Amino acid sequence: MLSGCALFEENHQMNKNAQQLAAEGAASFMNEDYQGAVKAYTDLKDWYPFSQYAILAELKIADAHFHLEEYPEAIAAYENFEKMHPKNEAVPYIINQIAMCWFNQIDTIDRDATPAQKALTEFQRLIRLFPEDEYSQKAVAYIDACIDNMASHELYIANFYNKTKKYEAALKRYQYIVENYAGTDQSQIALGKIPEVSKHMNSKEK
Repeated sequence: MLSGCALFEENHQMNKNAQQLAAEGAASFMNEDYQGAVKAYTDLKDWYPFSQYAILAELKIADAHFHLEEYPEAIAAYENFEKMHPKNEAVPYIINQIAMCWFNQIDTIDRDATPAQKALTEFQRLIRLFPEDEYSQKAVAYIDACIDNMASHELYIANFYNKTKKYEAALKRYQYIVENYAGTDQSQIALGKIPEVSKHMNSKEK
């Protein structure tokens, strides 16, 4: 009986054409029912893969996941879209959205800096591939924020090593900051810490 109900439901859903599913997805998206939008657009993509609405469905599925803050799912959907449609006019937007998925996962400086690193890579790729695009113009500020988070994370670790008297590890971190984040406030702080740590190391050796 249950399988019969499922078959009835599937046949009922299959009566909707691609245009109807696209409209249903758009209405759900407009009403911020992103779960409903994913359902409608996924049905559209699965049942009518060669429809004129299929590419739109792929993009809106990714956008819906983004709005739901389901960033791993959104990243996978955006990356798949770019892979399948590398010449599509939406590619700059896609790269920006991948970057924003990572950017929105950036945490405090004492946590893993991987999201900032990933976001930085994507924003830089966007600027490299589409330097004149409007998203590239906005990416500069996000890049600065990513670098600030990454440099602050490195400084946090260096200070921790310094505080716990692991001077050799601290020195390496401070030097890394100076070499890789030149011009930042963190590099200036690290530069000032290097003589102090070196002095502690010399005292320890003596």
